[in-house]
Amino acid sequence: MRMLVLGAGALGGYYAGRLVQAGTAEVTFLVRPARKAQLDRDGLAIQSPGGDWRGRVATLLAEEVRPGWDVVFLTCKAYDLDSAIEAIRPAVDDRTAVLPVLNGLSHIERLEAAFGPGRVLGGLAFVMATLAPDGTVRHLSPGNQLVFGELDGTMSNRVRALEAAFTQAELRAEAVPDVRRRMWEKLVQLGTLAQASVLMRANLAEIASAPGGAAWLERLLRRNVAISAAQGHPVRPEMLEGQMLPFFRCEGPNGPRATASMLRDIEAGGRTEADHILGFLLDAARQAGVPDELHEAAYVHAKAYEARRDAGRLPGS
Repeated sequence: MRMLVLGAGALGGYYAGRLVQAGTAEVTFLVRPARKAQLDRDGLAIQSPGGDWRGRVATLLAEEVRPGWDVVFLTCKAYDLDSAIEAIRPAVDDRTAVLPVLNGLSHIERLEAAFGPGRVLGGLAFVMATLAPDGTVRHLSPGNQLVFGELDGTMSNRVRALEAAFTQAELRAEAVPDVRRRMWEKLVQLGTLAQASVLMRANLAEIASAPGGAAWLERLLRRNVAISAAQGHPVRPEMLEGQMLPFFRCEGPNGPRATASMLRDIEAGGRTEADHILGFLLDAARQAGVPDELHEAAYVHAKAYEARRDAGRLPGS
């Protein structure tokens, strides 16, 4: 299997780096000149609870891309999707499957418009990783799950081959026939966390400790669950009762400290995926007839921040 990976950041570097380490796929990273020089000189380095690794990797620059890939692995932020599409366009031909692991769902329609419905898979990554200033990929916790599948629900040879390649690299990979529902489930949890933490500028425990905060969190979650059901993808009961409700009730070690990456982006003065997550959920709430005032407030809040950022009016600017 020949795989082209756009970028060698936290997600692409970790998952595809493990494939290189295990030798279960022929992997090449499409990178910018500075990252290429770094990788060609130092190799790709992964620091992980599952074991550190450093090795040589194949790299390409944009002008060197040609067709002939079985899979293009896409891990960019949603706001970089247009440039990502143009970067990978020369690589995609009739044999190629595009596997995106972006947050949300709106990227699927844009990728299908660019490359055709039959060339796009659905995918989700469940991993905590970051790219250090020195180019090292730092995997921060043991989890490394990757879920993907055909958007039409079939279990094709290509998704089974992907599952085998990732699994043989000791990653928790699963090809599923209901990837659209899995993507909606992730959006329900991620979107609720983003809406709550962006609106309240706090983590889950801090929100839940406020008067009425716990009930407010659950109300917001259940509205997003209703949106998913209206889209034809009801959240599985075991996910709602076994994972989502305990998480937002701050039961267990992970929930209390949780904030969305969107809040961390705002606090750092960075770009956000407001349109891709908050705007998408607002439109879906209106289509479903679900009360949307909380969705609208979260979206307006994030877009007002973006306007202030663009005007150079953030504190410290």
